[in-house]
Amino acid sequence: MDVVRIFDTTLRDGEQSPGFSMNTAEKIRMAHQLATLGVDVIEAGFPISSRGDLEAVRKVAQEVRTVPIAALARARKDDVNAAIEALEPAAAPRLHIFLATSDLHLRVKLHMTREQALEAIGAMIRLGRNSVAEVEFSAEDAGRTDIDFLCQVCRLAVEAGATVLNLPDTVGYAVPEEYGEMFRKVRASLGDVEGITLSAHCHDDLGMAVANSLAAVRAGVRQIECTINGIGERAGNAALEEIAVALAVRKESFGVTTNIRLEHLFPSSRMLTEITGALVAPNKAVVGANAFAHEAGIHQDGIIKNPLTYEIISPETVGVPSRLMVLGKHSGRNALRMSLRDLGYEPSDAELGEVYQRVNALADKSKNVRPRDLVAIAHEVLRRRPAVVAAEASSTA
Repeated sequence: MDVVRIFDTTLRDGEQSPGFSMNTAEKIRMAHQLATLGVDVIEAGFPISSRGDLEAVRKVAQEVRTVPIAALARARKDDVNAAIEALEPAAAPRLHIFLATSDLHLRVKLHMTREQALEAIGAMIRLGRNSVAEVEFSAEDAGRTDIDFLCQVCRLAVEAGATVLNLPDTVGYAVPEEYGEMFRKVRASLGDVEGITLSAHCHDDLGMAVANSLAAVRAGVRQIECTINGIGERAGNAALEEIAVALAVRKESFGVTTNIRLEHLFPSSRMLTEITGALVAPNKAVVGANAFAHEAGIHQDGIIKNPLTYEIISPETVGVPSRLMVLGKHSGRNALRMSLRDLGYEPSDAELGEVYQRVNALADKSKNVRPRDLVAIAHEVLRRRPAVVAAEASSTA
């Protein structure tokens, strides 16, 4: 099977979004975890943005030797030189150069013509290749770039020495069908060029970052740029954990695999949460608190009989310690009996019925029932059992 490389940009695109800033020690700690997770590239920062970020990239490159380290640079000489300086200690450096290619960005933001953009792209990729063996080029706002010009940009980037072409949906505007078609047209324009990897980088402004990334895979893309917990500018980037699990669960459909060690997904998510202090939503796929929690009685009964009824992956597969049976007003008797057994109680049917009524009454008031609440209810109901037995014995005598 083809391998889709996972390019993690948690420490760059993720970290530069509001509320997710990390210091050097935190970046190093997270980078080690990403290496354990099995990502193929770690983008450690944007060196020209500050001297501190440059030094942070250098430190990550010194500390993490088993994964290629990338640094971002605009298609400007000062940016490229700063990134090269930051990557100097890396065992396997990657220079990541970008320039916007949409007419909107060229006209309004950069005040450049298409011809000037092409000149800058070629010159900066050649400059980078003088010092770094692997150069990636990103056509910022590729999703809104004229397709003929985008193909021209990609051909030029390859001629200048880029080996990875990243075509981002920078503002989360694309839908899966058109994003995939963009890559097909670029591939056709490039022809059968050896050693070139196409890459996707999607933002989630319309909630389609993961869907667009998967559409790109179907179109022949073999690198996905993403972040832990989907952090990033505005609504965030494509979530690494969702992409990795989707490609694993639907392996036959996509015909590809990744190098991600799925059991480290949840620990990686929790580490990022600890570092940034930003919690993920409870209903977040794969790593959210409710991803493997069940309250509805029908679902609980199905899970007890066979987890595959309502779980397409086991919690242990992605590093979640165990599933959670939540006791609430929607819970069923089978789940309640199992919860009582876990606490050391073996109720009769009559006792289970009484506990069930009390749990429902409490759930109506407080939404859910904590383990200590269940213990208190069970103790009150089941503690009468010896007295009942004694009374029956006395009447018999």
